[in-house]
Amino acid sequence: MRRVRVLAPLLAAAVAAGGVVWTAGPALAAGPTATFVKTSDWGTGWEGRITITNGGSAAITSWTVAFDLPAGTTVGTYWDALLTVSGQRYTFTNRSWNGQVAPGASVSFGFIGAGPGAPQRCTLNGVPCAGQPQTPGPTTAPPTTPAPTTPAPTTPAPTTAPPTTTPPTTAPPTTVPPGGDGLPRHFLTGYWHNFDNQAVELRLRDVPAEYDLIAVAFAEATGTPGAVDFGVDPGLSAALGGYTDAQFTADVATLHQRGKKVIISIGGETGRVAVNDAASATALADSMHQLIQRYGFDGVDIDLENGLNPTYMAQALRALRARTGSGLIITMAPQTIDMQSPSVSYFRLALDIRDILTVVHTQYYNSGTMLGCDQQFPYSQGTVNFLTALACLQLEAGLRPDQVALGLPAGPGAAGGGVVAPATVNQALTCLARATNCGSFRPPRTYPGIRGAMTWSINWDVTNGNSFARTVKPHLATLP
Repeated sequence: MRRVRVLAPLLAAAVAAGGVVWTAGPALAAGPTATFVKTSDWGTGWEGRITITNGGSAAITSWTVAFDLPAGTTVGTYWDALLTVSGQRYTFTNRSWNGQVAPGASVSFGFIGAGPGAPQRCTLNGVPCAGQPQTPGPTTAPPTTPAPTTPAPTTPAPTTAPPTTTPPTTAPPTTVPPGGDGLPRHFLTGYWHNFDNQAVELRLRDVPAEYDLIAVAFAEATGTPGAVDFGVDPGLSAALGGYTDAQFTADVATLHQRGKKVIISIGGETGRVAVNDAASATALADSMHQLIQRYGFDGVDIDLENGLNPTYMAQALRALRARTGSGLIITMAPQTIDMQSPSVSYFRLALDIRDILTVVHTQYYNSGTMLGCDQQFPYSQGTVNFLTALACLQLEAGLRPDQVALGLPAGPGAAGGGVVAPATVNQALTCLARATNCGSFRPPRTYPGIRGAMTWSINWDVTNGNSFARTVKPHLATLP
């Protein structure tokens, strides 16, 4: 499910706002252009956006933007592109859903940078770029945003204040939509392995009683784009001395009798479910509905680690909910990098479906170093500051507290980095809910509705003596 992805630390330095227009090849009347602009600058870092506009007559089928950064300038978080780095050369390539650019159309990707410089020596699809920096007139203040080349985004702009600005005073939304999700006010989620690995194998009915929501990992992609299927893994069945689909279905019913909820997760580290158009969105909704009817699942978890198209995934989830009703549980388990900015695809999806979203269990591990909602300096994984400062990003950007939970590994073996003692999870939850027992980072307000915690995984927790569930679950009952 999880893969190690460590980002370079973001260095603190002041940078100047401004934009650069790069034109591939000689200056022509028409052709592809790449435009860079710093969309925000908080003194210790900046957010940049590059927009690729196809001014030619033929469609662009894929794109690669590469540039150099001066020594001491780095890129950390990025979205809507793939990145490779060689020294100070940064190369961004398209994702599966945004590589084709029709004549007259544009696509954008973004990133968080730090250091004294800006991109230099750009190439677009291998062709050296021409053009000069935009220079304002002597009496005109430098522009802070470029003239728009694409329709305005439908997702909210980031609401995180820069470090020199007082934290926002308007409280995030707290009203829960009618209908409810049938889960406790504060609950514990765990993933159950439908595969055989080094962790203890479990029949579903043997999940420890502390877990309120069990996410079955994973539904698998089929030959039809967007469609998924599920069955008990043969390796797991053999390890358990025989475990059939019928027994699994009976176990789902048993957990329901115990007051538990069971959902099916899509994705994982090697998951290749792609929902990039209306047809694949329909295929996902149809196949998920069939699995819910067949096995009795209460909902779906989105855990795609290889790219996500928010428009069509939202379409699929809304179609599924329309067929199953308001009781459908919808959860997400993005990597930490996917929840760094409302501009990122995963974050955009969460905001776009917040009227039907149950909870986001962000994976606060395998993450390296990241900026928190104060945007002052990076926090290292495995600390209470990391958990609280990064959860604050979502809480201040539009998600309700009951839609935010902390995802952590269940001890040794469960992740490549970011393993914390369960007591640290409790400390972070208390800090967010009551503003007490915090580290050096203190959130701008309290979030008593913070939903709870998730762990990867139930199997690893049992392997490690159930320490995570037995420590965190009782603490959830003490939260307001």
